[in-house]
Amino acid sequence: MEEEKQGSYGQILKSSAMVGGSSAINIVIGMVRTKAMAILLGPAGFGLFGLFGSIANLTQTIAGMGVNSSGVRQIAEASGTGNSVRVAQTTIVLRRVSVLLGLLGAVLLIVFQRPVARLTFGSAEHAPEVALLSVAVFFTLVSAGQGALIQGMRRIADLAKMSVLGPLFGTIAGIVLVYFFRDRGVVPALIAVAVMAAAASWWYSRRIKIEKPSLTAMYVTQEVGALLKLGFAFMSSGLMTIGAAYAVRIMVLHRYGLTDTGLYQSAWTLGGLYVGVILQAMAADFYPRLTASANNNPECNRLVNEQAHVGVLLAGPGVIATLTIAPLIIALFYSSKFGAAVGILRWICLGTMIQVISWPMGFIIVAKARQVIFFSCELAWTVVSLALAWICLEHFGIDGAGIAFFGSYIFHAVMIYTVVSWLSGFRWSTGTARACVLFLTIVGVVFAGFHLLPFMWASVAGVAAAILSGIYSVRALLHLVPAGSVPVRVRKIFVLLRMAPAIF
Repeated sequence: MEEEKQGSYGQILKSSAMVGGSSAINIVIGMVRTKAMAILLGPAGFGLFGLFGSIANLTQTIAGMGVNSSGVRQIAEASGTGNSVRVAQTTIVLRRVSVLLGLLGAVLLIVFQRPVARLTFGSAEHAPEVALLSVAVFFTLVSAGQGALIQGMRRIADLAKMSVLGPLFGTIAGIVLVYFFRDRGVVPALIAVAVMAAAASWWYSRRIKIEKPSLTAMYVTQEVGALLKLGFAFMSSGLMTIGAAYAVRIMVLHRYGLTDTGLYQSAWTLGGLYVGVILQAMAADFYPRLTASANNNPECNRLVNEQAHVGVLLAGPGVIATLTIAPLIIALFYSSKFGAAVGILRWICLGTMIQVISWPMGFIIVAKARQVIFFSCELAWTVVSLALAWICLEHFGIDGAGIAFFGSYIFHAVMIYTVVSWLSGFRWSTGTARACVLFLTIVGVVFAGFHLLPFMWASVAGVAAAILSGIYSVRALLHLVPAGSVPVRVRKIFVLLRMAPAIF
């Protein structure tokens, strides 16, 4: 039993290392892209970049119908049966549906370009650029369908490579476009990223050998129905999440202007950068694994506890470091003009720490395909999130956007824990609960230090906390995995540093 448990932790770390490694490269790529956009566009132009990105994301979420996420589940379920014909049938239907939804999304944005422009910017001035975003929407949805196949088949190495190559070439093309066209190059830059992502996903998805089975109209109808039924819940969730982020940007824009919108966008981007690595790793391998055990509550709960434990150990030191060196990170990724975003970033860091804890629990609802419960939880979170944003922006200024994010995830964690406790009898294991309490306490103390202590003393305390928590996390992770799963050279380094357990 203990060996099986260690093997499970080893699998989590292996997939986290692959996806996390690709995400780390993506952070560097994103850092270059963000820095270039910030310098070339300034806070106001960067705010424009964020608003156009939000429009594209919102359209993709509505038109995509959640098929990329439901597709992962359908492919994983078909793959689990060992029936290659069923996998092929599901794959073909998924690909065709993705193309049709991509076309639908493009048409929607073209038809409603003027209303969307007026809602976002207060006039129809940017309507042509909104219509042009339809190209980005189409390629993104096609890419999502291909990515769902790769993830559902648990080809984590290909998924990691795909997630690096697309953004890399998209960033190069995007920077060139913005360099020559400045604000007029923002939408073409977003299109370039989408096209490159589609090309990368096509290249790796074509390497999966799929049979050419016959498809009956009845089977296609059943498969599309299954994709859309579960996909609707995913779409609703994504729509509410992205819609809430979009609405907050609109609140900031209308209340404080385009420059402050750029400040919020910069903090929001950085706040989710490191934690995004952890969450992507969860979605990449954890979701298909959990789906296979969805009907076995003890196994399901064990997997969630293990994923949350690893997630907290990996995310904690990074969140503490981000809190501590927030001014340096803002200056490094953007420029000195974005200094006012530091306060927002620190509040967002508090929220992301809680997000890492609550996210794995939410996958229980998804894996069990409980659409109504999933939709209800996301709706409740959206209402609370928007209400908090409205109140906090009124009373705390631009920092209120970060405070609202933090408050919304406190609500989310309590709500999801209550729901999954009823749904599967979920309880935190002793080890996971201890790690969560430890890191939440450290993060809270470091955050409070910047409000109660002189900046220098608070910075020294934060750096010390980041280093010590990093050492603790490494030692804890090494105790969780079998020694054989750690490469020999890496093992020797940990032994030399006296960080490895005796078994090493």
